[in-house]
Amino acid sequence: MYSDRRYTGLWTHGAKITPQAQQVLVLLSHAQELGLRPDDYDVEPLMAAGMRLVPNGSASAAQAAAFDIQLTQSALHYLHDAHFGRIDPRRVGFELAVPRAPFDSTAVLLDMSGADAGADTRIAASVEPQFYHYQLLKNSLSQYRALARDPPPLLTAPAHPIKVGNPYAQAPALRQTLIRLGDLSPDTAPSADPLTFDAALSAGIRGFQARHGLRIDGVLDSATSRALAVPLAARVRQIELTLERWRWVPEFSAPPVIVNIPQFRLFAFNSLQDRKSEVLQMDVIVGRAFRPAHTPIFVADMTSVIFRPYWQVPDSIAKKEMLPKLERQPDYLQAQHLDIVSASDETSRPLALSSETVRALLEGRLKLRQRPGPDNALGLVKFSLPNPYDVYLHSTPTPALFKEPVRAFSHGCIRVSDPVALAVHVLRDTSAEWTAQKVREAMDGEVTQHVRLVHPVPVLILYGTALATEDGRILFFDDIYGHDRQLAALLGP
Repeated sequence: MYSDRRYTGLWTHGAKITPQAQQVLVLLSHAQELGLRPDDYDVEPLMAAGMRLVPNGSASAAQAAAFDIQLTQSALHYLHDAHFGRIDPRRVGFELAVPRAPFDSTAVLLDMSGADAGADTRIAASVEPQFYHYQLLKNSLSQYRALARDPPPLLTAPAHPIKVGNPYAQAPALRQTLIRLGDLSPDTAPSADPLTFDAALSAGIRGFQARHGLRIDGVLDSATSRALAVPLAARVRQIELTLERWRWVPEFSAPPVIVNIPQFRLFAFNSLQDRKSEVLQMDVIVGRAFRPAHTPIFVADMTSVIFRPYWQVPDSIAKKEMLPKLERQPDYLQAQHLDIVSASDETSRPLALSSETVRALLEGRLKLRQRPGPDNALGLVKFSLPNPYDVYLHSTPTPALFKEPVRAFSHGCIRVSDPVALAVHVLRDTSAEWTAQKVREAMDGEVTQHVRLVHPVPVLILYGTALATEDGRILFFDDIYGHDRQLAALLGP
């Protein structure tokens, strides 16, 4: 970089600091606005050195050169972190095989060194993720920092659930808290008795519950009290951690399907714009909270839709859950529509149940396969996305679980609440017109159908415990797998 300029300074001229250098110093000093740390970019030493380079300063040429090089290194470090994130996602087990697009950091830096007043901020912002919801979340960070500096009053958890009409001594403090958090309008008048949990407070609690992934009933119960008690500094940290993960998200060449695990929510994009109007949304069920059943974080291409699928039972589930039941219930295989087969495919002929085949199942030489039907563990449709984890999207024979606010019930695969809508969405480019009615007919038919997608659909399974919405709300979700704790430990305070 410097050799191309015959070793003239980028940020100094005649041992004096340039206006562009001052702009970059301001940019680095505001790194916390991105959830980054100014200390990582040596802001204070650079500020002190820059003060010696002002018009009336006394810096030598050597000091000017040292400042110039250090500011270049810090600016390059900042641009890398703003674009790729501070750590490699693989360090936390996130296998995002499609990395963020590379960029020419030297060219960006040269643009900044010659930028007009204020342009450096726009140039630097161009390397950040260009997703709309990343920008929304970044904007919310300053809001929650301000709340954390002047938090609402602390609330004591009630001994029993508080419902509309119940006396509640902390009603005024709760009202103030809900107003500060944006869940209750400041114009809402309290009831005649200010120490009563009134309908307005219940409505505010409903808003708070909706933002925090809780059961939405307007009752101040133990779960809601725990969420209200989370320090706002911890909410700031959730935003920072999620911004870091946004920087890992690849730039897609086709509209993706994205699943956010802690939110228990799927987003199927109609375009490359992450706007609500361009996205089909639905609830999902993900892997259980203990590690072997976690849904992994990865990127893969959805390649086909299978109507009335067979379920090839994983060996771990067969050995730990099914074979013990078979020992107690001789008719277990028949009741569950299970076959013993020699290979994990649809064409293997069923084998008779015997002590020899049970032993072979235990040793992994034979497999269990569940026949298609309404009680099949995959439901009536499977969305295939080949990946090393053997995780896919599918419907479910137990839709009642979607009523639960915390939906971590699977062995790792992802169950979707509206499989018909998702099938119509991903099959929209096929030559046959897959209407909702045609999809239902295929699901309720007599045969297994494999429909290959004309264009593979990228699927991203991600993990974010904070989300800013287009209506101005900030949503927070529990760290069900502990990934926030792990990432926070790696990033440091």
